[in-house]
Amino acid sequence: MFVLYTRPNCPLCEEAKLMIELVKEDFPLEYQEVNIESDDDLHEKYMLMIPVLEKNNEILLYGNIGYADLLEAL
Repeated sequence: MFVLYTRPNCPLCEEAKLMIELVKEDFPLEYQEVNIESDDDLHEKYMLMIPVLEKNNEILLYGNIGYADLLEAL
């Protein structure tokens, strides 16, 4: 299970979600979206990096997440 850390009104976050949906058409990919503004520790940790895609507490991708980046990370 992947975790996508986002925040409201974040264009890069919306783009990352769109790229994940495109990848999901070809590969099984389950993810949970977490709003970093709901947790002070997460906000402090990721506020300059979002969106952040993580699996097993390891950051796979962050910032401008593209389709090719996602495929490579998988």
